[in-house]
Amino acid sequence: MNLIFNAPSENKSELEDAGDFTPRFDDRGLITAIVTDAHDGELLMVAHMNAEALALTIKTGTAHYFSRSRGKLWKKGETSGNLQAVKEIRTDCDQDAIWLKVEVAGHDATCHTGRRSCFYRTVQLEDGKPVLSVVDEHLHFDPEEVYKQ
Repeated sequence: MNLIFNAPSENKSELEDAGDFTPRFDDRGLITAIVTDAHDGELLMVAHMNAEALALTIKTGTAHYFSRSRGKLWKKGETSGNLQAVKEIRTDCDQDAIWLKVEVAGHDATCHTGRRSCFYRTVQLEDGKPVLSVVDEHLHFDPEEVYKQ
């Protein structure tokens, strides 16, 4: 069974109410996916999905994304063992963004750097220049070991 998404309705009440899920993909065929931990709400990552990734995520219950840098489908955690089991999928009022609430398997880490979240740095202004500071030093796994080529 293949999932086929219909075009979004031009009728705001149809778009904003219960009924058909009609995701609004951008001009590159992508939709933004915000990913949080299903238990504590921690923001884990922001990624993109094409129709195939979204359909696979809905059908399998495991998060799939589209890698813009590699130009291909990507099953999150396939290499690291940190698969994301989707517990809930939400969409916003315009149906142009997805929110996944997930449980992360393996090392309980989402970032390829070995950290739990991809948002492990803050941006601060120092001497008139924006700089990054690492606020999460804890590595859940060694990326060099996990991703050795």
